[in-house]
Amino acid sequence: MSEQNPRQINPSTGGVFYELSLRIKLILRLMADPRVNPLLKLLPIGSLVYLLIPDLLPGPIDDAAVIWLGSTLFVELCPPGIVAEHISALRSVIPGDWRDARDDENIIDGEFREDG
Repeated sequence: MSEQNPRQINPSTGGVFYELSLRIKLILRLMADPRVNPLLKLLPIGSLVYLLIPDLLPGPIDDAAVIWLGSTLFVELCPPGIVAEHISALRSVIPGDWRDARDDENIIDGEFREDG
């Protein structure tokens, strides 16, 4: 079993919410990227429109399934080099550790006063 500092920052093990937020950020970055085909950008927009007007397609299609399908197709159909560039930018994190303030540090306390 590996011994890790429990206060160490490790975003790669963020879990479901980390991956979901990463996916949303990726989609937003790809939507803003001018190198992505404008017609391809209609996929996530169309899935959100379906969320607002769910009676567009007949049958019991779940809204979450349509949004998942639209976002997945959008990311898969985007050029792989652009997707990899955005994913590496989103996953790059400055490594660091949490640390508590020590009592021996010089802390200056003061008040702001406006002379006027």
